[in-house]
Amino acid sequence: MNGYFCGIDIGSTAIKVAIIDQAGRPAASTIARTGGHFVRNARAALEHTLAAGGIEAGQLRYTVATGYGRKLFPEADERLSEITANALGATADDGAGLGVRTVINIGGQDSKVIALDDQGQVRDFAMNDKCAAGTGRFLEMAARSLEVPLEDLGRLHTESAEVPVTISSTCTVFAESELVSLLAAGRSPAAIARGIHYAIARRIARLARRLGVEDPVLFDGGPALNPGLVAALEDELLRPVIVAQTPQITTALGAALAARNACQENEACPALDTPPPLDHKMGLPEAGQAARLPWGWLQW
Repeated sequence: MNGYFCGIDIGSTAIKVAIIDQAGRPAASTIARTGGHFVRNARAALEHTLAAGGIEAGQLRYTVATGYGRKLFPEADERLSEITANALGATADDGAGLGVRTVINIGGQDSKVIALDDQGQVRDFAMNDKCAAGTGRFLEMAARSLEVPLEDLGRLHTESAEVPVTISSTCTVFAESELVSLLAAGRSPAAIARGIHYAIARRIARLARRLGVEDPVLFDGGPALNPGLVAALEDELLRPVIVAQTPQITTALGAALAARNACQENEACPALDTPPPLDHKMGLPEAGQAARLPWGWLQW
């Protein structure tokens, strides 16, 4: 079985593309802003990924879409829930053979905890998708209020031993006003950053305890790159938290593995260079856009 397999995770904030070869080795990946044009930006991200990996579009054998916008990407051969894709990617990320049993994922507008059994299968999950508090969007709001780059929140946390302030607001809108008030009252950005991380960590810990936390615990999603949030999670969960090797693309990687599995298990994928069915009414490009599309075998 030759060729490549693609997973595309279309989130509310970012589009992540991962392409693997038949051995499951990463060939190329891309992270791009979702913006207001899901389909167009998803295609552009895929085109960039193919170019980065030196891969021809005809070498892709199967594509699995996942995430918030998975139903809006017409070129996908299959669509998969982000829970299943995240679990697959997290298990694969566990290259050390640790046997991950709990996955914590914080995305742009939701957060989730997934409990896995000893075979890496999803046993249960809990999700917060009703409120931005406890998500990446909450961190973006905090960085904007503190007037620091998003990546500096973790540095503020780890370089300071100040007592974290208590963030009492449970709504992002009210929390933003609270942060402004704390700054006006003379509280330092470091103490506020620590308070924000602990506020998020407490929310995640409550979700996790509903399922029963089992070790090892893997943390993925973009906020896993924030060392302050990792430290706060470890404090709230009272156990070590392992950060995924490529936390931002774990779910896309899981979708790519699902694409490869589809070909291995039921021969669902077409042979190399076989054009897919032209059923793309949902995703017809705007006038003048066709020349930029990555799909060499599509005729618009």
